Amino acid sequence: QVQLVESGGGLAQPGGSLRLSCAASGFTLDYYAIGWFRQAPGKDREGVSCISANGVSTYYADSVKGRFTISRDNAKNTVYLQMSTLKPEDTAVYFCAADRWTVLCGPLDSGDYHFWGQGTQVTVSS
Repeated sequence: QVQLVESGGGLAQPGGSLRLSCAASGFTLDYYAIGWFRQAPGKDREGVSCISANGVSTYYADSVKGRFTISRDNAKNTVYLQMSTLKPEDTAVYFCAADRWTVLCGPLDSGDYHFWGQGTQVTVSS
């Protein structure tokens, strides 16, 4: 069964850090670009970051640039999103998704992504 599972969400204080993981089962991530999206209540889904299959190309939305870092460990079939200097406006459900065809990462289009995880809640609050 093809599956993506996010973990690592939770409650963090403003200025704090969290690391999200996106683990794949049933398929290998080696040939897939991975995107992270987030959706806050009442807001549209936002593409946050992307990493290409070979890890060379990355993209960050302006809202997270300089604070978030995406990485991958294909040996562990896992992609990570290190989130630092968290702000209350980062509060959202975070989803990872896999795209077989993206070579160079850029602004994310959810329609390009084939497999999705169930999401993990991130809450930034004092």
